[in-house]
Parts: sequence; structure tokens; C-alpha cells
Amino acid sequence: MENDQDIQAELDFEIFPAGANLADTAGAKPAVPDASGLSGENSAGGDELDGASQKQAYDTENAEDSTDPEDSEKIPLEIDLGNAAYRAAIVEAVLFLESEPIDEKQIARITSLDENAVETSLEILKERYSQAASGIEIVRIGGGITIAPKKGYWDMLKERYGRKNMAKLSRAAMETLAIIAYSQPITRAEIEAIRGVQADNMIRLLVERGLVRETGKKDIAGRPVQFGTTKEFLSLFRLESIADLPKLDESEAERFELQD
Repeated sequence: MENDQDIQAELDFEIFPAGANLADTAGAKPAVPDASGLSGENSAGGDELDGASQKQAYDTENAEDSTDPEDSEKIPLEIDLGNAAYRAAIVEAVLFLESEPIDEKQIARITSLDENAVETSLEILKERYSQAASGIEIVRIGGGITIAPKKGYWDMLKERYGRKNMAKLSRAAMETLAIIAYSQPITRAEIEAIRGVQADNMIRLLVERGLVRETGKKDIAGRPVQFGTTKEFLSLFRLESIADLPKLDESEAERFELQD
């Protein structure tokens, strides 16, 4: 089994997850004074109220004043989408909750914002995440947008949070995946011609992992099935499209050429 360095060297990619954890905050509740020092008269006989009754009386009298003003500032009662900061916040929440990258039109539909407002909100988030103290950033993957860890932080955490569908790919599987990525659409026979060995098992494994799919049939005798990479592949390697694959030098490109 290949280690992470061997796998990474095969395609020279960095693997990033599709999403990031955010922490919620809440204001502290105001303290209730000890009722033991309060006294009063009941309506029947004027006797002193017991401790429980005293506390209930205090709570009733002070119910309207029980909210801490600082808490009100931290937890707004209404979300004002006329405010740019709130618009950026709801876009951020959508990106956090979505499990897959989504485009501006989808964000606009979910939030009821127009696309210009979505674009502006994304710029606000990019600026916010550009700060050194932020561990996440906005990235485009497969034509969509998502929140992902910055590369430096991911390098520190990927051993624990790395994608499971890459954890056990052998060198043979990675080589097959590279051939498909750089030569797609490509048939099984063409993959085998490049690798020089049978490829059925490797193709089946990559399809099961969701990294490769059937894209159609080649218009030749027998109409063999052609294979290509998936959106999951783009997400896994943090690519917006296949055009963003690392460029190959001349010697590397020869590895993926079909022999006549």
C-alpha cells in the first residue's frame, strides 16, 4: 500500500475537503440574584413569603428587564438582508451547510438575493478570510463555490481529515486515474494500451470510489465504453475544471499517449 507521499507524487495534487467547521457563539444569560434576602407579604395573611415564592415574585417583577443589552447586540432579533454584512453572513451560512460546491445562481435562489448581491457577499467573505488569523478560504471547484481550509492548515490536518476514498488507492489505481484524467474520454482498451497491463479491476475500483464514470461510447466497431473523471474527482483535487490539471512536460506527456 502506498503512503500519502507516494499517492500525492503520482498526480502532484493537494487534496482538500469540500467544507470547514465553524463555531457558534451565544451570549451569557443574566444572573438571577439570590432570593433569600427578599421578603414580602402574601395576599392572605401578610406572612413573609418563603424562598421559592420570593424568587418567583422577583422574576415576575423583573421579567421585562432580564435581557442583557450586550446579549442583544450579539444575537440580533432580526436578520436585515438590506445590510451587506448580513447578506455576506447568510451566503457564508449556505456555503457552510452545503455538502457540495454550488454556483452563484444556486446561492441566489437559496438566499433570495440577486446575483450581484451574491457576488458582493463573496468578495466580502474573501476579504475576511484573507486575514492571517483565518484558517479557511473561498475556493472554486468543478464550477461551484465552497469553503475549504487554507493549504497550510490542511497540510497540518489532512492526516486526520483526509478523504477516505483516496486512503487505500494503490499506485496502479493512481496511475489508471491519471491516465483517464489526462486522456479522457478513453476506453478500457486504450487505458490498457498505455499501461501495458489489464485495467478492468482498476477501472471498477475507481468507478466504485466515485472518481471515474462512463461518459459514452466511442464511435468505432463494437462501440466500446469511454471513461472520464467525475465532479468528485474535481472536488477531491480542488480543481475548477479538467483544464486546471497540472501541465505535463514533454516526457511526462509521452506516458499518456496512445501508441500506434
